[in-house]
Amino acid sequence: MGTKQHYILIALVATSLFSCVPAKKYEELKSRQQACRDENSALKGLNQELEEQNNELKAAVESIQKQLIQFQSDLEEKRTDYETMTNNYHNLKETYRLLADKNNNQSTQNKSATDKLMKRLQQTQLDLQAQEDALRALETSLLKKETDLKRLAADLKAREKRVNELEAIINKKDELLANIKKKVKDALLGFENNGLTIEQKNGKVYVSLDESLLFASGSYKIGTKGTDVLKKLAIVLEGSSDIDVVVEGHTDNVPLKGKGNIEDNWDLSAKRATAVVKIMTKNSNVSPKRLTAAGRGEYLPLDLSNTAEGRKKNRRIEVILTPKLDELFELLEVN
Repeated sequence: MGTKQHYILIALVATSLFSCVPAKKYEELKSRQQACRDENSALKGLNQELEEQNNELKAAVESIQKQLIQFQSDLEEKRTDYETMTNNYHNLKETYRLLADKNNNQSTQNKSATDKLMKRLQQTQLDLQAQEDALRALETSLLKKETDLKRLAADLKAREKRVNELEAIINKKDELLANIKKKVKDALLGFENNGLTIEQKNGKVYVSLDESLLFASGSYKIGTKGTDVLKKLAIVLEGSSDIDVVVEGHTDNVPLKGKGNIEDNWDLSAKRATAVVKIMTKNSNVSPKRLTAAGRGEYLPLDLSNTAEGRKKNRRIEVILTPKLDELFELLEVN
């Protein structure tokens, strides 16, 4: 058989295989891929929203603390003014008394001096009345300031309590992540930096496994070494029920067309993620409800150089471990 006839025969066989994939199965796969992408996007958005809310609460507390300091300063100033006006009031009353006594003792022979004294007495009475009015106004202002200060202090205390509760939950989440990261590192000690990396960032733990550790090129069948790694990882996750798991499949950007029942890179990445999830659930008691399989295709590369080495880095499985945030949601709903 000639070379040309040989190629034609291969093309006919490939076309026949590709046409055997049921359309319904393909649509279901696409739907699952979209759901995985939506859920992963929602998780990222949620983490960002929580961080923004925590930052907003911190800013609000700082603003209230500044207002509280200003209120305290104003209150001290009012107290000082109040004491000064009270002293002036008492001094005026004493002056009034002295003038009245002096007026009573004036001789009728000194009418001019008496008239002057009466005028001074009348002016003193007017000054005393004005001082009393100002004192009452100051007392009213002081009472209002004290009421506002108490309200502001109570508001600040409530906000500080909420911020402390939020920070405690976030710290608890970080401690949980650090603990699960250590357990994963200990369980996979022989594989780290040998096709496997473990990193904690953005409030999650990322376990990245190179394609060579799990699959043959263009395949989603997991080899013996990869199965061993996933079994050990699943055992760790089995005892961490407060951790959700997203398994992402990633490929390079080299087009993959019609290889067996694999349509393209996106299809391959989804099948690889699903294969990982099946190995983990089959070999442990990890609840399938905690697991999400997502195909990312070629669209989230680690290396953009488009070199052979760069494409090798991009062909990977990422197991993303995220703490459950139910406690934080409950706190936000209460407040």
